[in-house]
Amino acid sequence: MTSVQGARARARIEVTAAIKDEARRQLAAEGAAKLSLRAVARELGMVSSALYRYFPSRDDLLTALIVDAYDSVGADAEAALAASRGADAPARWVAVCRAVRAWALAHPHEYALIYGSPVPGYSAPRDTVGPASRVGLTFITIAQDAHRRGSVALPPLADELRPEAARLADEFAPDLPPALVVALVAAWSQLFGMVSFEVFGQFNRMVENRDAFFTAAVRRLAHDTGLIVRPAP
Repeated sequence: MTSVQGARARARIEVTAAIKDEARRQLAAEGAAKLSLRAVARELGMVSSALYRYFPSRDDLLTALIVDAYDSVGADAEAALAASRGADAPARWVAVCRAVRAWALAHPHEYALIYGSPVPGYSAPRDTVGPASRVGLTFITIAQDAHRRGSVALPPLADELRPEAARLADEFAPDLPPALVVALVAAWSQLFGMVSFEVFGQFNRMVENRDAFFTAAVRRLAHDTGLIVRPAP
């Protein structure tokens, strides 16, 4: 019985992977708004009723693709963070940013799914929150390590922003100064704005040496966030 159950589990994993692979091909060809379970089933030679046993609705399939995409870019960001252990805070920041950009350029359609225009009629469930947080948590980890080591020069914080800064710090990183948390959120949004400009073509006929441009820009973001190279004792 155990071997039969194991074979069924493996078969389910394989069919689920095939469904998601076909759905990604449709994303690349048609965009998320036109994703169709019937079309996926047809391309796989399945009847629609069989596919519904794996994904009861289009939104369930979209959620699975979104979670996979967030987990994929998050894993690359975490790998860059681990590989940069021992480097100074700005260097670790740049390493993670470069990993995010590399993933986005290698997976433009998946990037568009999670950071592009919202899919009409789709509302992301809480299942996506954890995976969506993985990249942001790498930046928080860098800031936490830098703060413990005295490698942070706190950026100025406008008086009118202090209540919001306190709320953000309390919710996302209670061990960090509110001014640093606000700067992290601002830098995080600017990073993805810059990556989106490149992925979606706004840099065409404008920025030519994009590697150098990106690296210089994210180094500036690290500086503006307050991450500094700690002076040698």
